[in-house]
Amino acid sequence: MKYIEVTFTMDDTGLLRDLLVDTLGNEGPYESFVETKDGLKAYVPVNLFDEDWLKCQLQNLQDNFHLSPFTFHLSEMPDKNWNEEWEKGHQAVLVEYNGGSVWVRAPFHPHRTDVNYELIIEPKMSFGTAHHPTTYMMLSYVAELDVQGKRVLDMGCGTAVLGILAKMRGASYVEGVDIDEWAFNNAQENASSNGVEITLKLGDATTLQGHFDIIIANINRNILLADMERYAAVLNAGGTLLLSGFYEADEAALVAKANTLGLSLHSKKTRDGWSALELNS
Repeated sequence: MKYIEVTFTMDDTGLLRDLLVDTLGNEGPYESFVETKDGLKAYVPVNLFDEDWLKCQLQNLQDNFHLSPFTFHLSEMPDKNWNEEWEKGHQAVLVEYNGGSVWVRAPFHPHRTDVNYELIIEPKMSFGTAHHPTTYMMLSYVAELDVQGKRVLDMGCGTAVLGILAKMRGASYVEGVDIDEWAFNNAQENASSNGVEITLKLGDATTLQGHFDIIIANINRNILLADMERYAAVLNAGGTLLLSGFYEADEAALVAKANTLGLSLHSKKTRDGWSALELNS
């Protein structure tokens, strides 16, 4: 399949990267993204590319968020088996936490017996392979927390890697929710590959029902701020809310919002400028 590569160059990568991934990936046909030192590369099948739609979305972001100047340019990628090319460079990840390790690998990576948990994740075009610092930190949180017998919500689940680990560690019920149909299907495949049962739903925070002991949300700053009230409404008393998908500079805004909802900061992790928060009700 042929793809268009859209290369964005920007002075301030923080907010804009998240907004682009959210807009192009969730509202448009863009299938994958690669962070660069000074921006982002986005990939979309040639037959689905619409330059006018792209320009319209970029103008809306500029108008609504008053972003720093940025530029983009287009290039058509050669027609080749991109899954095969990706597999050549895709590496498994060892997540080390206080007390052990988690081996996150694709089906074509070697099996390991010297780890506490091994997850087989076929990422395809979904988010959540442990390569990104936020997924790494959230996996370490899920590995360290007492999830035995708990009801767990994996919000914006992507590959469902976090929910799968929670179920492996003894969670009584795990629900994964994602707005993207590709991620929804991929999460189903990954749950099956790891031999765990997870209830998966296609949608956003407005679909949430029931109550949970632990809620995991690795999304982005703006969605977390917008949806945190809904998370708090379905979090059991004494429950835990794990948040990530934002930079260290965004911590204060998220903690402040959490405090207004009766949630308090218990701990945090940082990695390569990114942050993860553990909040308790």
